[in-house]
Amino acid sequence: MLEHLGEKLIVNISIGGFSIRFDVVAMIMSWVVILLLVVLALFLRRGLRQRIEEKPSRVQAALDALMNTLKGQLTSNFASERLSRELFCFISTLFLFVLFCNWLSVIPYFQSPTQDLNVTLSLAMLVFAVSHVFAVRLKGGRKYLKGFLEPYAFMLPLNIVGEISRPLSHAFRLFGNIFGGAILITVISARLIPLVLPAGLTAFFGLFFGAIQAFVFAILAVAYINAAVES
Repeated sequence: MLEHLGEKLIVNISIGGFSIRFDVVAMIMSWVVILLLVVLALFLRRGLRQRIEEKPSRVQAALDALMNTLKGQLTSNFASERLSRELFCFISTLFLFVLFCNWLSVIPYFQSPTQDLNVTLSLAMLVFAVSHVFAVRLKGGRKYLKGFLEPYAFMLPLNIVGEISRPLSHAFRLFGNIFGGAILITVISARLIPLVLPAGLTAFFGLFFGAIQAFVFAILAVAYINAAVES
């Protein structure tokens, strides 16, 4: 098992002189998570097909609880009600996607897509793009560009480096924690042989630790968007 630790199934595609490489397992696992989220959304949507005056069903009650939890724990931290309203779907979807990616490793022979740095970096760059798009929308292009010169013009290089470091730290934090947990479980499973301990660690890192990391990733996304809009 340890001999194959870190090995990846990489496919190389050449298009017009450009070489594109991607991890097949990470892509398949990502699409599995997307499919699970779509199926869950369709299931919850079917549970909402009832008259307003009727008593809420269990599915509707569970969905209301989920929406209130996401709003209370995540989007309520935005700097304004407008941001909270406009970005609720984005932050909630981001949290659920990362959560399901982390939980996927609990299933035997499945691997968390967030063990791949490309996946976490793509999500971090998405947050980076959203934060600056909203910064331009709310502050205006002139004030947005002027912010890179504050408090002094010679701080421009440092401000640019600071902005670039945010998605990098955002991506490496999630990747490092999930990938480190996977390595720990693999080493223990290969060396200690007993099934109870590896199974317990898988449940801990996959469910509890995975949920914590998804929450932290979403909270950091909110913080970075707030910083871009307010600064």
